[in-house]
Amino acid sequence: MITYYNHLHALHQGKLEMFRGELVPCFEIPSRADHVMKELERRKLGPVKAPLAFDDAALASIHAPRYLDFLTHAWDEWVALDPSNAGRDALPSVWPTRTLRSDVLPANFSARMGLFSYDAGSPLTSGTWTAARAGAHCALSAAQEVSGGARAAFALSRPPGHHAGADFFGGYCFLNNAALAAQRLRGQGAARVAVLDIDYHHGNGTQSIFYDRADVLFTSIHGDPHTEYPFFLGYADEQGVGAGLGFNHNLPLPRGTDFALWSAALQDALRGIQRFGAQALVVSLGLDTFEGDPISGFTLKSEDYLRVGEAIAAAGLPTVFVFEGGYAVAEVGVNAVNVLEGFERAC
Repeated sequence: MITYYNHLHALHQGKLEMFRGELVPCFEIPSRADHVMKELERRKLGPVKAPLAFDDAALASIHAPRYLDFLTHAWDEWVALDPSNAGRDALPSVWPTRTLRSDVLPANFSARMGLFSYDAGSPLTSGTWTAARAGAHCALSAAQEVSGGARAAFALSRPPGHHAGADFFGGYCFLNNAALAAQRLRGQGAARVAVLDIDYHHGNGTQSIFYDRADVLFTSIHGDPHTEYPFFLGYADEQGVGAGLGFNHNLPLPRGTDFALWSAALQDALRGIQRFGAQALVVSLGLDTFEGDPISGFTLKSEDYLRVGEAIAAAGLPTVFVFEGGYAVAEVGVNAVNVLEGFERAC
């Protein structure tokens, strides 16, 4: 399996995030991807390549132009407000919630930060745009590889992507790598593409991007949003709208779910993907379902991820894996590569 690795990912390294009412050191840190890379090299799972180059029109296939423009210039604007801002990250503090307008682009930087975000847990840093853009190129490269006939490819990058919508960031995510990969597969000739999100947290950004479309099926297995982030999306009754009605499938599970219950949900998800008639698959590969994850609540063990990979391989589809969450840093490399190795063994 070819891995496209974002060598620039560590340029995004947030200092603090808002978590349960206080500023704490960020859970989403560069060593997450470093551990996966080391494990890939140790097991010699396949070649590792730098991403191909894409122009920003590829990003605009998913993301709104004014949002991309904001991300491109945000750090420079932040520092221009006050040179001392160079030593601290930018976090939003005001949001256009119900009854407030979001169609007008404010001149005030803090207002635009709030317009394009939905939480205070995703610090924007000096290297965020460079790292996120290179990560998007990894996802696009992996999709290109699969479109060219490869059985599978892996986009190893951070920051992750599945919480980012067409015009907003949050949940540590700025560009939606899985959505970009799915759209690339569509553009390269796959009539129907499925996105399977197995992160502990619902991929609200991916759902929102494809919610009114019939050509991309979104299926997510995740913690019940009654109690789990992102709270305001991910319920089982969300099935799509308009042309997309019936092409969104959420499988929320309670905190404490073990592998037996989780794997039954995976089989349900894979049956839905088969009924959909997908020609290609994108997997949002979150490993925060692990029993030792500090901000999640499922109880999967490291060896379970081999079975996850085998089950996904049994779908028989060209597959793009995109690295998402997983915050038990010491174990995230083993768990991620177990999925890939299980997939490879079963092919």
